[in-house]
Amino acid sequence: MKASSKKINIGVIEDENSVRSSVKSFLKKQPEFECGIVADSVESFLEQLRDEATPDVVIVDIKLPGLSGISGISYLKEKFPTMEFIVFTSYADWELVFDSLRAGAAGYLLKGSNLSEIKDAVMLLYSGGAPMSPEIAKKVIKYFSSEKVTKVGQALTIKERQVVDGLVEGLSYKMIAGKLGISIDTVRFHIKHVYRKLHVNSKAEVIGKSVRGEI
Repeated sequence: MKASSKKINIGVIEDENSVRSSVKSFLKKQPEFECGIVADSVESFLEQLRDEATPDVVIVDIKLPGLSGISGISYLKEKFPTMEFIVFTSYADWELVFDSLRAGAAGYLLKGSNLSEIKDAVMLLYSGGAPMSPEIAKKVIKYFSSEKVTKVGQALTIKERQVVDGLVEGLSYKMIAGKLGISIDTVRFHIKHVYRKLHVNSKAEVIGKSVRGEI
């Protein structure tokens, strides 16, 4: 996705009323965003999608009544390839993280995140990044540091590996920038390329390929 002067249309799929209301209220206050479809289930989202503009980014929970968030992401990604998804959930289980990414999610945030982090995540995603809560990023990086995906890791440059090491250590973007003597924007640039190298056309595709031993 490319940044532009156009407002970013954001949809929300969340069954907890208090969380849904808080996220909706926050998004409506952001001048960069247009809060579009807000639904308590994937089914409701699809129903509203018939009459509303297609969101650029959808913030979606995993455990939902009816169709799950993961199944919803997979279905919607197939129907609307340009639609991006950020999982916003309480669950940090690796299997759910993996399944979400494989389904087509481009980001994964835990509900302990501040609302301001949601805005940062959307902006990072909209500029081509892969926003994740630190705990989730560590799991992803550790997975790709395992022997099963050494072929993927070999595609990274020295600087990209150093940035990845910083993430594994739990360093913030600012701390990584200071450690490597580069700007925060350069850190984001390297992270964006790391994920692009790992995921080819989608951030989930390479995960599936590496697990199946195709790369």
